[in-house]
This record gives sequence, structure tokens and C-alpha cells, in this order.
Amino acid sequence: MTAGHVPTAARIAAASAALGVRQGGVLLVHSSLSSMGYVDGGPDTVIEGLLQALGPAGTLLMPALSYATVHREQTHFDRQATPCCVGAIAEAFRLRRDTLRSGSPTHSVCASGPLAAQLVADHHLDTTPVGPRSPLRKVRDLDGQLMFLGCGLRPNTSMHGVEELVGPPYLFGEDVTYSLQLGSEEHSVTCRRHKFAGWAQRYERVAGLLAGEDLRVGKVLDAQAHLLEVRRMWDCAAAALKRDAFTFVSPAPA
Repeated sequence: MTAGHVPTAARIAAASAALGVRQGGVLLVHSSLSSMGYVDGGPDTVIEGLLQALGPAGTLLMPALSYATVHREQTHFDRQATPCCVGAIAEAFRLRRDTLRSGSPTHSVCASGPLAAQLVADHHLDTTPVGPRSPLRKVRDLDGQLMFLGCGLRPNTSMHGVEELVGPPYLFGEDVTYSLQLGSEEHSVTCRRHKFAGWAQRYERVAGLLAGEDLRVGKVLDAQAHLLEVRRMWDCAAAALKRDAFTFVSPAPA
């Protein structure tokens, strides 16, 4: 990265810290590059700013979902080569030399920082997309934070983990057996797919369950950013789902 990009990264770091991102913490980020306005240096500058906000003791995670290319008809997943389908920042993060990726065929997560190896280590052993070994659940257990950078609250993959805990009737479809290429190792895993047939996800409704510092809203460059405390989100969302299994979905348009 050239010196000309440093001020923009520093602005991103300062805005993230002002929002409440913790130095030395664990931060999972969903993002939209286009929402931020012109960013000198593009996705790499955004990543650098987030890493600066966390500091050297912090760990950054981003989703590396690949359900667009790995599915019932195409069941092979290559942890190194399979692209993610959730935006330019997440894909640039996946391609960084110091980034590690978990081994879920459809719902992998990338991480960089001191806890990265621990977070991604055994996701390939899960039999659901956001199972007990998913980095998304481990972020909860580590009292991490969740940032939505210009994309609103709806693309909240962690909510799949909440749904898997409670088991609403719309969630699961058929089992699919995937082949996994994890570096030099090959694995096979049979997973239950998420179904959602006839239902639209409405994860933005979680905002109504959170108060005070559990949900903070601010600006990072031109983007509206939301910062959530992950454990509190999981607890509140699970309680809401137990009261009403359809809290976070609505009938899909015909």
C-alpha cells in the first residue's frame, strides 16, 4: 500500500474506533464497498483501516460464503481457489497472504490476527452451515463484535447460527455431500442445507431487540455503519425465536 492511501485507512480506523470497535478485540465485518464513496486504494484500504482499529492484538473476520458456486449441482469446494460471493472487500480479504479460511463448503469465514487459526480450525467437521465449530459461533463465545459497513443489518449470516440453535420449521432442506479440498487434504462431508423456501430473511428486525451499547450506529466515510455486541445479539434473537419461530422471516413475494 502506498503512502497516499494511509490517510484514508486512518480515517476508517478512527471512525471505527469512535463507533466502538475495541482494540485487541474480535470483529466480524459484513461490508459494501460502493456505500463508502470513493476509497483511495479500494478494498485493501478498507481492510487496512479495520486492522488499524483493532490493533496488532485484534482479530478481523469476514464471511467468505460460496453458496453461489458450491451447491447441490456443483459440490466441490477448494478452500484456496473457490471465490466468495459476498462483495469486493470480503474477496480481497480472502486473497490476502495472512488470511486463513475455514473449511465449510458454503458458509466459510476468513480471519486474520492472533486468534485466526483457532477460529477457522475445524469448521469443515460441521454438518450444518453455521454449526458449533463455525467461526461465527466462536465470535460469540469470545465476546466479539459484529459490524455492518454500509450494507444494513439484513445480511447477517450469524443469524443462521441462532436459527440452527432454535430450529424454526422453515430452516433446513435436504442433505448434500460435498467434497472438500483443504490444502493437500481431501475430505467429504454431508451437510444439511438451509432451505427458506417461500420465506424472505428479515434479520434487520434484530435492531428492535437491542438497546444502548449493544447496537451503535455511525458513519465510516460515506457508509452508515452498525456495530453489534455478538453475544447479546445471539441471546436476544434466540429468545425471540423461541417465542415466535417466524420472527426473522416474512412470506416471500409470489
